[in-house]
Amino acid sequence: MVDAVGCYGISISYRQNPQAMQQIMLRSPGGTQVHLDQVAQVRVVRAANEIDREEGQRRMVVMSNVRGRDLGSFVKEVQQNIARDVNLPVGYSIEYGGQFENQERATRRLLIIIPIVISLIYVLLYFTFKSFKQAFLVIGNIPFALVGGIAALWLRGFNLNLSASVGFIALFGVAMLNGVVLVSSINHARVAGQSTYKAVLSGARRRLRPVLMTACVASFGFFPMAFSQSAGSEVQRPLATVVIGGLVTSTILTLLLLPVLYD
Repeated sequence: MVDAVGCYGISISYRQNPQAMQQIMLRSPGGTQVHLDQVAQVRVVRAANEIDREEGQRRMVVMSNVRGRDLGSFVKEVQQNIARDVNLPVGYSIEYGGQFENQERATRRLLIIIPIVISLIYVLLYFTFKSFKQAFLVIGNIPFALVGGIAALWLRGFNLNLSASVGFIALFGVAMLNGVVLVSSINHARVAGQSTYKAVLSGARRRLRPVLMTACVASFGFFPMAFSQSAGSEVQRPLATVVIGGLVTSTILTLLLLPVLYD
C-alpha cells in the first residue's frame, strides 16, 4: 500500500500533463518512495465529470424525452432491446424512473380504485332504483362512453396515458348521470300508470333536452383544452379528447339503446 498524500493538492500543470503526473512521488508506509506510474496507469480518457452515489452505490442517469408515442411502449421497447443486446456485468442494474415510474404507480392505484368506485356506485344505484337490473342498466353506460373515448384518441393520434385515464373517470361520471336521469324519468311515468312501452317513449321524450344539455355543456367546456397549443397542453389534450368523444357516443347510445334495453 502507498499513501497518496500529496496527490490531492495536484496543481493545474500536473493535471494537464499526464507525463508529469506519472512522476509524482508517493510514500509507502515503510518510507520507500515510488513514482505514481509504478503503482497506477495514468492516461487521458473520456469519462463522467461527476460520480453520483445512491445508498452507497454509483449511479449514472440517462435521460430522454419521448415524443410521438406513448411512454409505456417506449420503455417496453427499451427494456426488450437492453435484454437482447446488453450483457450487464455483475453488480450492475437498471431502474426506470421519472414520468414512467409515476405513471406506473398511478396506473396501479387506478386499477384498484376504479373497480371499488364502480362497485360503490352500483350499490348506490341499487338503493336508488330498488332494482339490480336498472342499476346494471345505468352502469352499462360505461361501455357506451368507452367506445367514443377510445375512438377519439385514435382519430387524433393520441396514446392512452395517465391523463387520458383521468379523462375516462370524468367521462364515466357524466355518462352515468345521464343514465340516471333517463331511467328515473321512465320510472316516474310507470308509477303514473303508463305501460312500460309508453313510459319508455314519454320518459325518453321528456328527458331528451336535459340529457343533451348536460352532454353539450360538458363537451363545450373541454373544447379549449382539446385544441390548446400552449405550454402543458400535451397533458390537457388527451383528457379533453376522451371526454368529448365519449360524451358523443354515450349520449347517442343512451338516448337510443337504453330505452330499448329498459323495455
